[in-house]
Amino acid sequence: MTSRRLHGDRGQTLPIYIWLTGILLFVAFAFFAFAQAASARNGAQTAADAAALAAAQDARDELIDGLVLSIGEGDDWVDWLAGDKITGEGAQQAADALAAENDSTAVVGPAEVNGYPGFKAEITTNYTVGDSIIPGTESRHAKADATAIIKPRCDVDPSADPAKVVELDCDGEDPIEIDPDDFEPGDLPDPSLLFSVHLAD
Repeated sequence: MTSRRLHGDRGQTLPIYIWLTGILLFVAFAFFAFAQAASARNGAQTAADAAALAAAQDARDELIDGLVLSIGEGDDWVDWLAGDKITGEGAQQAADALAAENDSTAVVGPAEVNGYPGFKAEITTNYTVGDSIIPGTESRHAKADATAIIKPRCDVDPSADPAKVVELDCDGEDPIEIDPDDFEPGDLPDPSLLFSVHLAD
């Protein structure tokens, strides 16, 4: 009698073990699917950050080039120093290069944050989340966006005459003197001292 009862108990517990094993496998596959999605999102965000920064850095180079060409040619060199002359012509191309390195595609447009010019990059990964137990992930691409800004670091005394020697106060660094009548491109400090480029908060 006891032997038959033990045999019957084993027969009843086997389906429970199978059921629990199935649940554990499902949870494991679901966790893997979420990990895949998180990895794809992180990759997209990395690409978006890089593309936005590349676009903003290209715009900073544009500002430096314009500043160099305009000093000594009139008053508008102060506008270049204030970041007011950005066209962003090379921003998309610069962002494309960084997006391609991250196996993604970028769409870049101008943006303004707290009064500072910048660029917003919207990224779509070329790769998908991948196959998983969640339907549709095999064709779903990760997306992310980021905005980078260009912040002028130097102030000019409003009463200063841009046609004469002008002293620049750049975020507490040693003053920089610009003499339009005796200017050489090498007189400018490193671009990072004139304009900071960073991701928007």
